[in-house]
This record gives sequence, C-alpha cells and structure tokens, in this order.
Amino acid sequence: MTAPERTGRPLPYVLLSAAVSLDGCLDDTGPERLLLSSPADFDRVDEVRASVDAILVGAGTIRADNPRLLVNSAERRAARVAAGRPEYPLKVTVSGSGELDPAARFWHTGGRKVLLTTDEGAGRARGLGIADDVVVPLGGALDWRAALEYLHDRCGVRRLMVEGGGTVHTQLLQQELADELQLVLAPLLVGDPAAPRLFGPGAYQGGRLRLVESRRIEDVVLARYLPTAPGAGRRVSAADRHWLALACELAELCPPSRTAFSVGAVVVAADGRELARGHSREGGDPVAHAEEAALAKIDPADPALPGATVYSSLEPCARRASRPAPCARLILGAGVRRVVTAWREPDTFVPGADGGGVLAAGGAAVVVLPEFEERAKAPNRHLDGA
Repeated sequence: MTAPERTGRPLPYVLLSAAVSLDGCLDDTGPERLLLSSPADFDRVDEVRASVDAILVGAGTIRADNPRLLVNSAERRAARVAAGRPEYPLKVTVSGSGELDPAARFWHTGGRKVLLTTDEGAGRARGLGIADDVVVPLGGALDWRAALEYLHDRCGVRRLMVEGGGTVHTQLLQQELADELQLVLAPLLVGDPAAPRLFGPGAYQGGRLRLVESRRIEDVVLARYLPTAPGAGRRVSAADRHWLALACELAELCPPSRTAFSVGAVVVAADGRELARGHSREGGDPVAHAEEAALAKIDPADPALPGATVYSSLEPCARRASRPAPCARLILGAGVRRVVTAWREPDTFVPGADGGGVLAAGGAAVVVLPEFEERAKAPNRHLDGA
C-alpha cells in the first residue's frame, strides 16, 4: 500500500499482534501452520479480540491460514452483547487486487465483514462471488490512512487489532500508523531462510520502541511496545477527544476557588481502560491538583502507567507552592510519557509557567487540543486572566 497523505482526521487506535520464534519467524515452510503461542496465550488473544471493535488481517493471511478470527469465549461474547456491542468484532481484510477465495472461512463465520480494496479490485472480488455489501472500493489505489479513516468514520472502529501478516505489520509501522505492538516470543528456532518473518526491509522512522510491559505466559513471553517516533505520541484520535471532554466535565465538579484553577484529569491506559480520574480540591483538600488526585489512586507499580495518557483540562503545572512536586514532575515520575490538554496555563498565578516544556524535556509527548479550550476555561471564568 502507498504511504498515507497526512490529514488531521481521527483514526482508530491500531494494535499490532503477532507471535514469532526466537529467530523472528511467523511460521515455517511446512504444510501445517506452526503453532507459536501457548494455550494460555491463545486465551489472552481471545480476550484482546473481545475488547476491540475490529480485527484486520491482510489478504495473504486469508490465503495462507484461512482464519476464522472469532471470539471463542461464550462469556466474552455475552459480555459484548450485554454492553450493547455486536457479538463479534468487525472482520476486515485489505486487498488491492480483490483476488480472494469466496469459500474462505473469513466470509462464513462470525459477524460483519469488510473487504477494503481498489475500484478495480472491487469488480474482481464481486466477479469471484464475494458479496457486494462486503466490498468497499476506496479509489484507484489503496493507502493505509484512507483505509483507517474509512473504518473509523463509516464503521465506528475506535480500537483495531491487526493480526497480520508481516507485510501489513511492516507497512503500518513504517508509515507510523501503529499505536502499540503486542509481540509474543516462542521458545523455538525455525532456522529456515525461506520462512516468513514478522518485519520486512525498508525505512523505519521510529528508532527504538518503548517497552511498557513484559510478562511470562506459560512458556512464551509477551512484550508490549509503544512507538517513540517523532510525533507518534502527538497523533490525535477520537478517543483523545472523548477523554479530554471528560476531563473538562470533571473540572466543573471543582469547588470554586479564588486562588487556584478548576481542573479535571483522567489517566487512561494504552488499551483504552480508564485507570483513574480526579479534579482540583477533590475530597475537601484545598490544595489538591487534578493530575495529582488521579495519579494518587493508581498503584505506582501498575505496568499500564508507562503506556498511559494523562488527559487534563489545563496544562499540568510546572511550579507550585502548595506541594513539593508539581504535576508535570508527578506525571514524569509515574512513568507516563503522553499528556493531552485543552489549555496552556496562563500567568494568573505562576508567571511564565511551562508545564508542557517540563514534560517535553522529560521525554513526554504533549498534545494541545485548542477546540476544547473554551470548555476548560468555563469553570474558571471568575478568575482574572482566565
């Protein structure tokens, strides 16, 4: 697929999931699929599938593995339905040529399916017998951003799990469109130079990925990585807007003060779970800050913190008189390296405040969404300069 044109439209959270041998192979060259995961890890994958809105695989994976891509646990499917979601996530495949077997299990199991293809590929797919309502032509050529925008805007996909194959994973990482990599390392060596590998050659702009969790699962190891490419943490998603709107709502809960801002904050894990929320002067503490209140509710050893995002209606403070550590330092000390805010701190109480600068100097990505500024200012209208 071609490199994406840069636009400001929101995209799904893209989670890459794969299992490899110690020498980086996805499979061997034998007639049967090489099983790399353990039974417990297959159950973990099932849990992740149950948490997402859609699962995507490339056309090559459908041809080679004929996967069903189902949530196998009846309890997890029931929980999805109880939450008002479809029993199964949307199943997505991408093929420029449209040359796919209409008898593949992908088309005949689970719930709704989508084939993202070119105009030419759409005609070919329909000619092969793939249902017309499944085929989505995206123009004369495919690019990943157009595909992701379609899934977000037209299919309501907020969290997308990508299960392969290697070409798909490679392109999403190279084009800086992946938000997370969940990699399982299996204790075996394939040793065949012709065996398929997870990542192909090409230019990767991101440098070192950031390890946010490692965990033994029976005899395999799960490692979760986040990209550290310049600007990777600054990409804005619909989820960012949702959580920042909530932070602005929390600011309205603050007891009014003439000597401090009213601020709301939410801490959200990379997988979309809310870890904690807080607001200024919460619990009757007259000097409590929102980010401080939220972080205090989380175990400092929680492995989700390094991959989390702090959403704050106001830029985290760089200096304060009421406590030894300002919120920008508390955030960095917790291991969080991404902050989304609505409003830069004015000089009302601390001239020259620059919490964003402190965060950036500590290696955190800082995103400001000015469309939320008026909502963040509303609970502070009684303050001069707010």
